[in-house]
Amino acid sequence: YMGEQSVRSMLKSFAKARGLTSDMSVGAEDFMDDGTPIRLKVTINPDTGDATFDFTGTGPQVFANTNAPEAVTYSAIIYCLRCVVGREMPLNQGCIAMCRVIIPPGSILSPSPDAAVVGGNVLTSQRVTDVVLATFQAAAASQGCMNNLTFGNSRFGYY
Repeated sequence: YMGEQSVRSMLKSFAKARGLTSDMSVGAEDFMDDGTPIRLKVTINPDTGDATFDFTGTGPQVFANTNAPEAVTYSAIIYCLRCVVGREMPLNQGCIAMCRVIIPPGSILSPSPDAAVVGGNVLTSQRVTDVVLATFQAAAASQGCMNNLTFGNSRFGYY
């Protein structure tokens, strides 16, 4: 309950501060290193705090391994909303209960089951995070990578 109320309150305040009505949206766009766009348009109902996160216009899945399962996008949205709320709250489904998320099937954010996805967790997730934070005018973009460190030898590997 606390997570949902906190996020709803933040969304209402954000919409009202920018004079948004339920038929207006804010958005941002960033690009993967190969030029694939990550596009987001967020529409907020300023009275209820309901929001639609629409990734329509995001590029198609790629032959490389930077595709991301939908769960990665949901995780990025939850992370960003918790950051923007700016107060302690529990991490649970309430954080996005008011959010409708549209991710185009076959996109880099909703690839087919046979698409490679390993890099989506460390690279694409950060671009999605950058786009969500930019939409809420909350931060400058990062370098677009989690900067994982890989180490090991011929018998063991870890990242």
